[in-house]
Amino acid sequence: MMPGKPLQGWFTSIWDRVCAKVNKAVVFLDGPSAEILHWSGGAARLFKAGAVNVKEFSSFESAKEDQPKAVFVLSSVLKGQAMTIIRDIITASQFQYCVVVCTVNHYTHQTVHGAQESDSREVFDQFEEKMCEWMGNMNYTAEVLYEPVSFAPICPGLFTTPAYSSMFPLTPSDMDSIRQMRIARMLASNISSLFEGLNVREDCYAVGPFSRVIASELANLNSAKNRRKTAANKASILFVDRSLDMVGPCGHQTDSLADKVITLLPRLQGHTVDVSINMTSLLSKGA
Repeated sequence: MMPGKPLQGWFTSIWDRVCAKVNKAVVFLDGPSAEILHWSGGAARLFKAGAVNVKEFSSFESAKEDQPKAVFVLSSVLKGQAMTIIRDIITASQFQYCVVVCTVNHYTHQTVHGAQESDSREVFDQFEEKMCEWMGNMNYTAEVLYEPVSFAPICPGLFTTPAYSSMFPLTPSDMDSIRQMRIARMLASNISSLFEGLNVREDCYAVGPFSRVIASELANLNSAKNRRKTAANKASILFVDRSLDMVGPCGHQTDSLADKVITLLPRLQGHTVDVSINMTSLLSKGA
C-alpha cells in the first residue's frame, strides 16, 4: 500500500494547479468536482487563490459584465450536455478568457469521438475554438486543460471517486452498455493518472466482470504502457466487484459512532459520502 503522505501530496498538487488558473475568475463546478473540492479545502481555497465567485455548473448561471474570466471544472467529456451548458454560460456572460479544467484526458476524448488514441490535442484545440466563437471574438483566450480532479481524499489512505458513484452495483448484463458509454475507459484513465502521479507501475488482479473490464482497459491504455516502462515504484492492485455482497457494505449497524452518524443523519445535498448536521440549536439565542 502506498503511504498516505505521498498520496495526499499528489491530491494537493492537483488543486494547486487548478488554483493557479482561478485568479480574478468566476469558477463553475459540476457536482462531482464540487464534492471533491469539499474534501480538498472547500471554496475558501479558491477564494484564497483569487477567485471572485464560485457557482454551480448550470445553464441558469452566468457572470456579471465586469467579470471577464471564467474557469470551468468538469468531471465529464466535453460533448453533449456539458458542452451545451458551457455554451449557455458563455453566451449569457461577457467573458474574454475561459479555461476548462477537465478530468477526462485527451486520449479518452479521442476514443469517445471514435478516433485512435494518440498524443494529438486536436479535440481540445477544437473545443478552444468553439469557446472563442461563443465569446464572440476569435482573438479572445480559451484554454482546455486536463487535471485528474477525480479523487475526494476522505482521510489519509482513503479516497472516493464521486463522478463514478452511480456505477455500482453492476452485473454481467451491464457490461456491453458500459463499454459503449466509455465510462470504464474514463475510470481506467483516472486510475492511470493516479499511478502516474505516484510514479507506480502496477500488476492488476480482478475479481468480477466489471473489475475485469477496468483492469483490461487500464492494461491497454497507451499512456499507461508508456508509464509502466519508466515508473520507479511497483504496486499490486486488486479490483473487486461488490455486487455479490452489497448487504455488507451498504448496511449500517450501531457498533460505532460512524455507523450511527450514517444511519441517523441525512446526506449532504449533492454529496455521495458526507452527511448534513442541523446546527440551529447551537446558534439559537437561548443556547
